[in-house]
Amino acid sequence: MLVFSIHHSSLFTRCFQLSVSCFIFLSLGVSSQPITDSQHLFSIAVSRIQNLHLLAQRLFSNFESTLQTEDQRQLNKIFLQDFCNSDYIISPIDKHETQRSSVLKLLSISYRLVESWEFSSRFLSGGSALRNQISPRLSELKTGIQLLITANQDGAEMFSDVSALQLAPYGNFYQSLGGEELLRRNYELLACFKKDMHKVETYLTVAKCRLSPEANCTL
Repeated sequence: MLVFSIHHSSLFTRCFQLSVSCFIFLSLGVSSQPITDSQHLFSIAVSRIQNLHLLAQRLFSNFESTLQTEDQRQLNKIFLQDFCNSDYIISPIDKHETQRSSVLKLLSISYRLVESWEFSSRFLSGGSALRNQISPRLSELKTGIQLLITANQDGAEMFSDVSALQLAPYGNFYQSLGGEELLRRNYELLACFKKDMHKVETYLTVAKCRLSPEANCTL
């Protein structure tokens, strides 16, 4: 009886600690105003993508600061003519199409964009201290978006398998490069990552705004 009581007490303590941890996590960045669970999750997701976008900007700026002015100009010119790997993910072509897209569509695109960087983000240049923060944050954000997708599905619009689209890696991703080719690949990865995090931030912000009918969601 004593052994059972001790075991029961220990189990209760662990469950209580887990409940407290979940409560603290869900309370991050949320105001005291009454809001729905979906709004709650959106607030957390938007906060995290804003943080990831800032990290992407810092990595890109750190890398650019190591380049000569002419190198920056040439690389930017080349990048504008190339495609990011994630451009194969069909997404709104402008702000007007973004505003017309459903919440579920914006969440679906955001999920795929985040997922496409889970592996390749480990190879971003610009500083290991910043880079090491990115992969776990992408995984957390992907989990949060999946919860939002589940919460916003209904009979009228069902979300297709988020794993159905598998992007091929960059053409020279696994090759050992040197000189100008390595410089170009690093620049493209950082520029594409920054571009995609900006997209996700825009899509999640618009989707979150849709939950407030009185809000002006104009981009």
